[in-house]
Amino acid sequence: MKSIIIANWKMQLDLKGAKELAMAFKGISEKDKEVVICPSFASLGEVGNILKKGSVKLGAQNCFWEVKGAYTGEVSSWELKDAGCEYVIIGHSERRQYLKETDEMVHEKVRAALSAGLTPIICVGETFEQRQQGARDYILIHQTTKALEGIKVDKNQKVIVAYEPVWVIGSGQAVAPEDAASASQVIGQTLIDLYSGDLANNNFSVIYGGSVDSRNIKSFVQTGVIQGFLVGGASLKKDEFIDLIKNI
Repeated sequence: MKSIIIANWKMQLDLKGAKELAMAFKGISEKDKEVVICPSFASLGEVGNILKKGSVKLGAQNCFWEVKGAYTGEVSSWELKDAGCEYVIIGHSERRQYLKETDEMVHEKVRAALSAGLTPIICVGETFEQRQQGARDYILIHQTTKALEGIKVDKNQKVIVAYEPVWVIGSGQAVAPEDAASASQVIGQTLIDLYSGDLANNNFSVIYGGSVDSRNIKSFVQTGVIQGFLVGGASLKKDEFIDLIKNI
């Protein structure tokens, strides 16, 4: 299975900056790696047009759970598919925190993404308080289960679960690689409990996100457990992101 590297540009770039960065990344071609760019909705079309002829894939940062309707300000998974997206981030901690997204909302968005033929990137992770209480594994099992329980995944579909400890996102300080690896194993076992072993192993990937960069990425790869990375700040710098990919 290919390593997957997902760039989450969040709300950090204007249209000009997004187009310039997309132009810099569109030529990335790595046989054993899948690279995905997730720009903001405002630049999705322009970035998608730039990436069309290259190997880098297009993703979105969110979707709504209904196909269509009177939902002002929302974008459906089917609209994203029409726009050229292949991936969509769901349940990022910033949306859970600032926009009060619940486990139930995340669940419905995952269902919608799969129905549209998108690969959902489901974010799970504990807060610092939960970690201090020794509740990390419980939170990971709970969020993963709530996101996927009862959802059928076909053999030709892919699902990514991203472990993103809330307390390190944007901090510049990643967790210890062995810590990320053990969290990935907890998530992996949860997936096996939810689905058959073959499906869990072949159709699901568990990746890590949280202050990864070109300098620390190798230590996470060397755990042999983490299957890819969700990259924030480092994906906004051309040379840094390209070096990060090369170091995987």
